[in-house]
Amino acid sequence: MRWAGMRAKAWGSAALAVGMLAAGPLAAPAEAHEPKAAVSCVGTNTVEFSPGLGLEARKTRITGTGAYTCALAGPGFTSAKSEIGGGGVNGCFASDATTVEKITWSNGEKSVVVYPMGNVRQVAGQAVVLVVGSVVSGAFEGRTVASPGLQLTLDVPSCATHRGVALITGPSALLFL
Repeated sequence: MRWAGMRAKAWGSAALAVGMLAAGPLAAPAEAHEPKAAVSCVGTNTVEFSPGLGLEARKTRITGTGAYTCALAGPGFTSAKSEIGGGGVNGCFASDATTVEKITWSNGEKSVVVYPMGNVRQVAGQAVVLVVGSVVSGAFEGRTVASPGLQLTLDVPSCATHRGVALITGPSALLFL
């Protein structure tokens, strides 16, 4: 009887060891696969304002999307798509908003970046953007993110209307430091 118990423990330990070996890198936390060096992504953003940007800054809701290609980012982090949301007081000549960017990487992992206010110069609806935030959850958690960009509108005269400039689009970048 004692011999059977020892054999069962040995087989149990062997099965556990084989299971751990088979799981290998799959069992490692996601952050173990993230690039540790700076990651640079370039792409485009399209941002909508509701209500649109007018001559006077007013409370607006911000929604949008982004698409990026990333260099030297490592496997699984070669491209990303994002959803942008937030709000604040915005106009054709001033912006004071907080936004959240929810990023989905090419490997399916996600990152949530919060940009608390930023340096956004609105010149007749054209946005010259440099926002700096941090990854609050997911891949790259704890890292600082800088996102410079230039989002444009072809509808500059709408700044002077009640409707305002509702949509801007253009090149953007994500720099994970």
